[in-house]
Amino acid sequence: MALFSKSYDNFLGYALSGGGAKGFAHLGSLKVLEKCGLKPDVIAGTSAGSIVGVLYADGYHPEEIVELFKKREFKDFLEFSISKAGLLKSSRLHDFLKNNLRAKCFEELKTPLYVIATDWNKARTVAFSKGDNLIDAVVASCSVPVIFSPQYIQGDPYVDGGLLKNFPVSVIRKKCRYVIGVNVAAMVPPAEKISIRNVIERSFNLMSNSNTIIDKNLCDILVEVKGIERYKMFDLNNMDTISEIGYHQTVIKMSQKDSWRIVEKCHKHYKRIEQFQQKLENLRKKINYSSETNML
Repeated sequence: MALFSKSYDNFLGYALSGGGAKGFAHLGSLKVLEKCGLKPDVIAGTSAGSIVGVLYADGYHPEEIVELFKKREFKDFLEFSISKAGLLKSSRLHDFLKNNLRAKCFEELKTPLYVIATDWNKARTVAFSKGDNLIDAVVASCSVPVIFSPQYIQGDPYVDGGLLKNFPVSVIRKKCRYVIGVNVAAMVPPAEKISIRNVIERSFNLMSNSNTIIDKNLCDILVEVKGIERYKMFDLNNMDTISEIGYHQTVIKMSQKDSWRIVEKCHKHYKRIEQFQQKLENLRKKINYSSETNML
């Protein structure tokens, strides 16, 4: 990779924002990016973006990810808690990931992944990318404070990454020649009715939007998924519609000249890599042939 991208470890990276059930829009976006012939060298995901990111990095196609969630409801991922730290436990989400992920650690993923969580004690963003705490890291990234109890990793409590870094572009910015960011956390208007759930959703939406401004400006291609504002954070009943909106918005963005120019550069990069690998293969065959000839 260094032969073609100089100081960059990766040529193309994807950054997937948090957004609760709106994260299903990521699946529509990934479909479009695949149709553009793109494949990320690295993925960074926060909260819902980490769930989509880990499944995609594990080799699932967008359609397969949708099927995993079909006929499921939000309550299927919940377990009530008597803890003072949160109303619910994430044990069922943990089980869901354990039962469906083929990779058991970060290193076994087909695509490198950064999972963003918030260190509750030290009030800082942490990007998990190594080790066998893969599932715990994703659960931590999704643990919305008050609603969910913190996820403990090596004795330390972690909560939703969206608290401080809902759009993790900066996490991979210096590692990639190009970054495509998909932001599904558009500002949501306040609910007409006041309830604890609505107040929590509104508060989290305000916080997550306030910390995405810098990251939006760091994208080479920024897909802002609009039109999903009316869907609730925990709405699993409209995943197909949300995914379709993500697909439509990404088609519009990727059809723009600036976006397609980057797509063409990616294709040229893939061709150079293919040519380089072919030369290595030819060289290997020559070496093997020479070795066999000398033995005779």
